[in-house]
Amino acid sequence: MKPLFTGNLDEIQRLADDLAWDISRYKLINTKGEESAAAAAAQVCGQGQADVMMKGQVHTDTFVRAALSREYGLRTDQKLVHIFHITAPGGGRPLLLTDAAVNVNPTIETLQIATRAAVTMSRTLGTVKPSVAFLSATESPIPSVPSAVAARELSNWAKANIADSEFSGPLAFDLILSKQAAGIKNMAGDPVAGAADIIVVPDIVSGNSIFKALVYLSGGCAAGIVTGAAVPLLLTSRADTAAARLASVALAGIMAAKKEPPGG
Repeated sequence: MKPLFTGNLDEIQRLADDLAWDISRYKLINTKGEESAAAAAAQVCGQGQADVMMKGQVHTDTFVRAALSREYGLRTDQKLVHIFHITAPGGGRPLLLTDAAVNVNPTIETLQIATRAAVTMSRTLGTVKPSVAFLSATESPIPSVPSAVAARELSNWAKANIADSEFSGPLAFDLILSKQAAGIKNMAGDPVAGAADIIVVPDIVSGNSIFKALVYLSGGCAAGIVTGAAVPLLLTSRADTAAARLASVALAGIMAAKKEPPGG
């Protein structure tokens, strides 16, 4: 990672001094106010001077507004989708989770876009045939649970439109994670149950809750990335650990390497 800073010069230098970090060899664009800082970051990314746009001490809406401004060249015809890449403390199989941070109540179309984006990321990271679970509270598409009906619709759509992947839904959370639960519920033959690489959630509340449970209760490390712009966007939180921030940068670096640079 080679940082390029946008923001108040004095404040950035003070923070670097607190860390005993010599930033004199890095480019710094001095701006006034968070809107100007976000705009400057979007502009350098749009000009191809940077490969990833990462949020610092600015509000998320300000950051996203700059990234979506047609003035800076980062906006595409794709919808923004957030994906978490979560690993357990002891390593092992990672889990992709979408969308826990951007789309509040996504439409079926948005969930389809999220599914494609997560499958693409999983393949980029080396999974040959990703297994995708569409989350609900039940494994049956009963009309009284709208997310279950939507999950079945999404699963059928994905099977018809995305090759070299496995899809299943609706699946409750225990069936997504546990082979034992799948066996007890007579779903041992389901190719995704207990072996999911990706979870597509029906809304931001369920996604955000799963993400925070895996991080705060299980010690997981969550790297987050927003796809759909000309460069990867990182909506890191002030509460994120250094490990999570670095993991997010690493993930963005991998994804950025697979894309053509803006204006290139």
